[in-house]
Amino acid sequence: MQKLLQRTLDLFSLEPDLLPTPAATPRPDLGINSAPQSLQDALAPACFRHPEASREALLSGVLVAYAFRRGKRRTIGFSVGAEGLAVSAPKWVPLQDIDRAVQEKGGWILKKLQETRERHRRMASAQVDWRDGVLVPYLGASLQVHLDPRQSKPANAAQTDQERADQSQVLRLGLPHSATQAQIRDAAQAWLMRQAKLLFEQRLDHFAPQLGVQWRRLSLSSAGTRWGSASADGSIRLNWRLIHFKPSVIDYVVVHELSHLRVMDHSPRFWDTVCTIVPDYAVLRSQLKEELIPTW
Repeated sequence: MQKLLQRTLDLFSLEPDLLPTPAATPRPDLGINSAPQSLQDALAPACFRHPEASREALLSGVLVAYAFRRGKRRTIGFSVGAEGLAVSAPKWVPLQDIDRAVQEKGGWILKKLQETRERHRRMASAQVDWRDGVLVPYLGASLQVHLDPRQSKPANAAQTDQERADQSQVLRLGLPHSATQAQIRDAAQAWLMRQAKLLFEQRLDHFAPQLGVQWRRLSLSSAGTRWGSASADGSIRLNWRLIHFKPSVIDYVVVHELSHLRVMDHSPRFWDTVCTIVPDYAVLRSQLKEELIPTW
């Protein structure tokens, strides 16, 4: 039991790294390459291919090439991740049974693969072009980055102007207009991480007494697969990129992790604990999973 309590609990996974759009199968030049990209995509054959694919299945007219592995397990398992579909099966299950199981699971497989591909396309549009005047999500609103070589403070000690009429703030970085994209990105990230730590500490101090717990150490995470984690010794890890979300979403994550200091699992008792502080946690949890944030 002690070992169970000492383990670190993750909040929940972010969406997995997104599945690259597979290249179209080569075909004769019929003038398609001169068509708009959206038309090319529509005309391209539907296909999802795992880089380690060893078997294929045709699901509702869509070719799915998947990675197949044998292992010490009791049932056939399916997972859709960064690279595509992977299927695991016990050593004793015949291939024809595996093929049948893939067909029976076809609707779920296609849904997950298509959702992943669409999210990849949306994420590509969220790529930040680090230049003077770029807008970055900040606490659910916009933060406009401006280069200000006249500023006496260094770039990593940037400051913000008061909120403007369009509800955005201006972050002034002490960088020359000739600064590279990497320099602008790094300076903006350093400022955002400082703001994140200050805000997280404030919210932890605010909610901990309400839950009757005590946190002992906060560390920032840059993990690409989780938003936060908590350990039974009172250590909290929060992803600094939460600073892009509105305050209510951040509060949900903070309460989620503090609640693990009372209940070290995701049982109904845990969710009841979260609900005492954040009654609409399900809505906020969905926003956390669905909203796009810049890729760094």
